[in-house]
Amino acid sequence: MAKIVSLAEAVGDNVRDGDTVAMEGFTHLIPYAAGHEVIRQGRKDLYLVRMTPDILYDQLIGVGAARGMKFSWGGNPGVGSLHRFRDAVENQWPRPLEIEEHSHAAMANAYEAGAANLPFATLRGYIGADLPKVNPNIKSVTCPFTGEVLAAVPAIRPDVTITHAQRADRKGNVLIEGIVGVQKEAVLAAKRSIVTVEEIVDELNPPSPNSLVLPSWAVTSVAHVPGGAFPSYAHGYYPRSNAFYIGWDEIARDRDSFTAWIKENVLDARPEDFAKHAGSKPAKAA
Repeated sequence: MAKIVSLAEAVGDNVRDGDTVAMEGFTHLIPYAAGHEVIRQGRKDLYLVRMTPDILYDQLIGVGAARGMKFSWGGNPGVGSLHRFRDAVENQWPRPLEIEEHSHAAMANAYEAGAANLPFATLRGYIGADLPKVNPNIKSVTCPFTGEVLAAVPAIRPDVTITHAQRADRKGNVLIEGIVGVQKEAVLAAKRSIVTVEEIVDELNPPSPNSLVLPSWAVTSVAHVPGGAFPSYAHGYYPRSNAFYIGWDEIARDRDSFTAWIKENVLDARPEDFAKHAGSKPAKAA
């Protein structure tokens, strides 16, 4: 059953050097506070997995915490490139980065296969695409019933999945509302999981439309971190900070400005600092 603990304790207990780590959240509920705690605790040699890596993974890559990344589309949404990601791939700074690129559909199916404890996923995809030419983990299988040739990719089975959500009850059941990506599948596929939440409540109350509940038995640790998805948004709590995403482009272009930002806003900061963003208007990155 899930334990309700501090964020520092959740990361300390569940994220280990060398782990395969998935931090999921689709456009909103991206677990920034938890990612910052991973950086503060000095985790290294992580293999990062995410369908749409954006600023959070740019930060983890930029501090040298990652040895590799499996992903589908990587960029600063609505702005452009992830400059720390590019620097690692193009210049091996601060360290070389192994990359494995997939389509969104392949990643989603791979998480589902992992959640079902299957070794691989099959899908009708990659037809006419070039990714199979550069990714040896995209293969094909022939259906034994119809003879149809399908794409096949390895299941995603993270050591730990980290997500953010709106609420958890005191038993550790978690409610996710709004746009639902692959959070459920990513948690079920993982050996361990951390969920940060905006609120701890006595009752989750009837779930709203387009919501899901992660049962306590599927979650390892729950941490109360209001504002923990900033600068992404938490449906019903606070909006996305478009100004932050725009401001990040300039911060991340330069190694020195990036390092200074990380020191001030991550290394010298605390999870409680995110609370100022809960229910607030969007703030600027700098």
